[in-house]
Amino acid sequence: MSLIETVVRPEIRALSAYHVPDSSGMVKLDAMENPYTLPPALRTQLGQRLADVALNRYPVPSYAALKAAICAKLGVPKGYDVVLGNGSDELIAMLSTLLAPVPGFVMYAMSARFAGLEFVGVPLQADLTLDLDAMLAAIAEHRPAITYLAYPNNPTGTLFDAAQVEAVIHAVGDTGLVVIDEAYQPFAQVSFMDRLPEFANLLVMRTVSKLGLAGIRLGYMSGSAELLTECDKVRPPYNVNVLTQACAEFVLEHLDVLDSQAAALRAERSKLSAALAALPGVHVYPSAANFLLIRLLPGGKNGGNSGEAIFANLLARKVLVKNVGKMHTLLENCLRVNVSTPEENALLIAALSESLRATP
Repeated sequence: MSLIETVVRPEIRALSAYHVPDSSGMVKLDAMENPYTLPPALRTQLGQRLADVALNRYPVPSYAALKAAICAKLGVPKGYDVVLGNGSDELIAMLSTLLAPVPGFVMYAMSARFAGLEFVGVPLQADLTLDLDAMLAAIAEHRPAITYLAYPNNPTGTLFDAAQVEAVIHAVGDTGLVVIDEAYQPFAQVSFMDRLPEFANLLVMRTVSKLGLAGIRLGYMSGSAELLTECDKVRPPYNVNVLTQACAEFVLEHLDVLDSQAAALRAERSKLSAALAALPGVHVYPSAANFLLIRLLPGGKNGGNSGEAIFANLLARKVLVKNVGKMHTLLENCLRVNVSTPEENALLIAALSESLRATP
């Protein structure tokens, strides 16, 4: 056996590394980022704040000031605290995952496999809504320690019915945890965060990435004090760097700017959805996130318009979206596109319209 075969588990060798495509020169609509930057005056103030950070010192690992700002500004219930992560990916890795709907966020399954745990994926219904009966049956059969629900879901944009989410929480009961991942909460405007006191087995996870701070890599999670105490034991020390901490604290002082940007993106989502749906051979799924999932329907020249072909045509026109067709059979011929500025949305519509005409 080779060294790799000896020291690396077979399930890890079978995986592919998470691929981030080169977006140089592209209209970048593949990663659910906020396209807006901070106003110039705030960027100048932030630069001064960061210049004053003591880069020669480790972070204070309690992160008390940042945690207090998150709790005060981002809707954490009174009396509840948060655990911080280097992005929500680190929080997912700290917990790992046993059961979740699929298609869903790829890191749920990957983190479980990294930890050597079995992952159970429960397929959504054909319309990409939650299959509650299948979820309840899987919970009864597998008794998962941790069940994930993305609210809304990625890559579909689906906002699962709140009553169904409650049914999952009750079904898991006191034998496991339910983690509700609210990465896209600024665009859904509904949340289970304020309902944490109702459910002892519930954790709510969020990130500041989609709010407009993807570059600083900061996630946070709240739940009962007892649960957070145990989670904090597996959090790496100094996991949030001092520049991230200073940047987040500064921006939270100006949260109204990011809230205004999120409102603009919600308005653009409606306009973009209508424009995409008006194109021939394009089905747009309802979305409560800052992206839209579209399916390319049979048709076009010679019955073409496959998701793979349209993706390639868009790429040739310097428009980068996410080809999710290979993630799951339910996503065949589907593309995921960011909601962006009016200018970039117009470029997407024009490029997609041209691609649909050009596809053989």
